[in-house]
Amino acid sequence: MSRRPRRNHSAIFKAKVAVDAIRGEKTLAELAKVHDVHANQIIDWKNQLLERAASVFGAESAAAPTIDLKELHAKIGQLALENDFLAGALGKAGMLSAKRLNRPHPRIAADAPGRARGHQSRLGLLPP
Repeated sequence: MSRRPRRNHSAIFKAKVAVDAIRGEKTLAELAKVHDVHANQIIDWKNQLLERAASVFGAESAAAPTIDLKELHAKIGQLALENDFLAGALGKAGMLSAKRLNRPHPRIAADAPGRARGHQSRLGLLPP
């Protein structure tokens, strides 16, 4: 069975279907059949229309906060500098560097190909 291609409905069509659903003159099944869309899609469009209806009459909408890119780039630079400094300090103190910590954990390491130890063997999923 072949699937039909994805359809992109216009905003006018969505509004028309949502208004028809709000009117309540027809059931969702009838609207779905008439407009050739799924009933769940009609419910979604109806809910979106009801949520955003106040904005039509000039209600205050939550404006997206402005993002200061210069401030974000400065913070990224500061964090990168701190990471480099701390990596050097760990090396001078004789402690492990973060790069050496990317090795597998000894209890989780594989004994043989295809057989992992650790949680799976303790839970009885693998033979001991």
